[in-house]
Amino acid sequence: MNIPFLGHRQKKTGRPALPADPEGVAALLSECELLRSQAAGAGVRLDDTPASLEALDQLVPRWRDDAETLPWLGNDAGLYLGTVVVRTVPGAAWRIRSDGEPVVLLASGREVEVVPSGREWAVSGVPELSQLYAEIAED
Repeated sequence: MNIPFLGHRQKKTGRPALPADPEGVAALLSECELLRSQAAGAGVRLDDTPASLEALDQLVPRWRDDAETLPWLGNDAGLYLGTVVVRTVPGAAWRIRSDGEPVVLLASGREVEVVPSGREWAVSGVPELSQLYAEIAED
């Protein structure tokens, strides 16, 4: 997921400038409007906790019948997973890579590409978001 408006390219290095407001970036990445709308329609409240990931894993995946919705929902699922990690795992933070892809940086230094995981979950349900969270949180 390329988010070019999160940083302007620096002329000399060609790398995006770091966003000046990490909290603003976190707030932007946590919006996940399509996922939140789908979840609310199914009676699931996304409160940025690991328990909400478990609730998402239990949803009937009606979105799989909509080829237009599927990739967007997958992006949102990955960003939501990252949001839960950033808000609940000590030392975790969002990082925007030079290619514009948002990743979660853990205190150990490990980068976690959450968006591709969200896409896989949206398409097949595997791996479960709660399982991914558990694996990430124990790092």
